[in-house]
Amino acid sequence: QVQLVESGGGLVQAGGSLRLSCAASGRTFSSYAMGWFRQAPGKEREFLATINWSRGRTFYADSVKGRFTISRNNAKNTVHLQMNSLKPEDTAVYYCAAAPRFPSFTLGEYDYWGQGTQVTVSS
Repeated sequence: QVQLVESGGGLVQAGGSLRLSCAASGRTFSSYAMGWFRQAPGKEREFLATINWSRGRTFYADSVKGRFTISRNNAKNTVHLQMNSLKPEDTAVYYCAAAPRFPSFTLGEYDYWGQGTQVTVSS
C-alpha cells in the first residue's frame, strides 16, 4: 500500500505563507497523481490542486489559483503545497492523497489519503 504523511501545518496570520509537505512511502507508481484537499468544519472536503509524478503537470482549483503552488520532488517521494497570501477562509485540515490517474479532481478518484494537517489562519 501507499502511506502518506502530511506535515507543515500550523498557525499563521492572514497574508502570511505556509509550506505543507506530503511524504509518500510504500508502493508508489510514477504515473500516479498526487492531490491536495482541505476540509473546514461543517464543510465538505474540497479539491485544491493535483500534480503527476512523471511530468509535473498541475491543475488548481479556482479558489487557490495564483496563491497556492503544488510541486513534487520525485527523488524524495514528497509533494509540497506552498500557500501564500493566506486568508482566514483557508483555515481547514489539509490532506494529501494519491490517485492512479492524472488528472483526478474528485474524492472518489483517490485511493490513498494522509491523516491531515491543521492550518489555521488568523485575522
